[in-house]
Amino acid sequence: MKRVLIVDEASLFREYLETKLGGNNIEVATAINGLDGVTKLRNIPDLLIMDYNLSRQGCVEVLKQKKASSALAPIPVIITAQQFDQKKILELVPYNVKKVFAKPVKIDTLLATIQEITGQPIDIDKSPGIIEVHVNDDIVFVEVTEGFNRDKTDLLRFKIAELINLYQIKTPKLIVMLSGINFSFTEGPGLQKLLNNILEASGASQGNIRILTRDEFVKNFIKDRKEYEGIEVVSNLQYALDGLLKDLETTENREEQAELISDKVLSVGNPEGESVQLRFEGEMKFGADDIKITLEDLNIAVVDDDEGIRELIKHTFHGFDTNLNLFPDGVEFITALGRKNFDLILLDLVMPRADGFAVLRELKDKNITSPVIVLSAISERETVIRAFQMGVKSYLMKPIKPADIFKKILEILRVNF
Repeated sequence: MKRVLIVDEASLFREYLETKLGGNNIEVATAINGLDGVTKLRNIPDLLIMDYNLSRQGCVEVLKQKKASSALAPIPVIITAQQFDQKKILELVPYNVKKVFAKPVKIDTLLATIQEITGQPIDIDKSPGIIEVHVNDDIVFVEVTEGFNRDKTDLLRFKIAELINLYQIKTPKLIVMLSGINFSFTEGPGLQKLLNNILEASGASQGNIRILTRDEFVKNFIKDRKEYEGIEVVSNLQYALDGLLKDLETTENREEQAELISDKVLSVGNPEGESVQLRFEGEMKFGADDIKITLEDLNIAVVDDDEGIRELIKHTFHGFDTNLNLFPDGVEFITALGRKNFDLILLDLVMPRADGFAVLRELKDKNITSPVIVLSAISERETVIRAFQMGVKSYLMKPIKPADIFKKILEILRVNF
C-alpha cells in the first residue's frame, strides 16, 4: 500500500485528503507543523504533500533535512502555498519537488497528480455538478446545479464548517437551492448524501433548513424520511427567508432584506469554469496569526476618492507586511494596471473621472481576475445586483469597520481549494 504524508496546519485540508486518499487504498499520515513533519518523515512515505507556510520549522528547512538523508532525499514532494512567486519556486528546485500548487488548489488536479506520482488509482467523480456557497446576514446559502457530484458534495461539508467558524454563526440557518437537475429515483442517493453532509457540517436543526425547489420528487423524498423531519421544502425564496430572518426588527426590514438577498444570490448566475465547487476555505479562525499570514506580502489596491476611507484602511493595515497602493480615483488605478499586479482590490463605486463600474469593465476587458471587494454607501438593490453580476466577490456597506475588512479578506484569500 502506498503511503502519503501530509504536512499542513489547516486541519480541514488534512482531514479531507486523509478521508479521500484513505478511501482509495492509500495510507495517510498527517503532521500539524514542520517539526512534526520531520519526525513523521522517518517512516519514509512514498509522497510528501507539504504547505509552504509552516510554523515551528519552515518548509525549506524541512526539505533541507530531507535532502541530507540518503533514505529520505528520493521522496517526491508536492508543495502548496497561499502565495507563490518565481523566487520561491526556484528555491525548491533542488529538493525533488514535483509540483507546486498555488492555493486555492483545484482538488481534481491535485488528486490526478497524486495518482500520477504514486501510481495508485484514485476515484475522481467527473459527473456534472456545481456547488456554490454564500453567507448573507448569517444565513448560509448553498446552490446546487446540474447534478450531485460526489467529490464536490464531500467538499461542501468542509466549506460549510469553515464559513460557520469564520462568521461565528451560533445558530446556523441554511437555504439549499436546487436547480437544473432532472430529479428521479436515481438522484435519491445524491440528494441524501447532500442533506446528510449539510446536517453534519452545520449542526443546524432541521427547522432551520429550507430547500428551495419546485420539484415534487424532492418534496416527497424529504417528507417520507423521518431523519429529515422539520426540513421545509419551499418554492419561494422570500417565504423561506421570512422565517429565517424573523429576528430582524420589523416586517418591513425583513421583506427588504429577503428581497435583497434573493436578488444577490439568484441573479448572478453560474460562474464560468470552476469556482467554490472544488475548493474549501482553509483554517480560518479569526485570529491575529491568521490575519498576519494572509496579509504577508500582499499587493492590495485601494481605489476610493474619500481621503478619510483611504486613511482608515491605511491605519487598519499598519503593522502588517502588506503593500498598500492608494488611488484617489478610477483613472489612476486603471493607468497603474499595466505596471503592477494586485492580489486584492478594495473598490468604491462612486468616484470622479472613472467610477467603480468603469474599473470593473476595465478589469474584465484586460482579463484581470484579482478578487474585488466593493466598499460603498450605496445600498440600492439594482446597484448591488449589478456589482455582483460584474464579478465582485463581496460588498461591504460604509461606514466600514476594520474587523469586517479582515474577515472578508480571510474568507476570499485564506483558502486551500
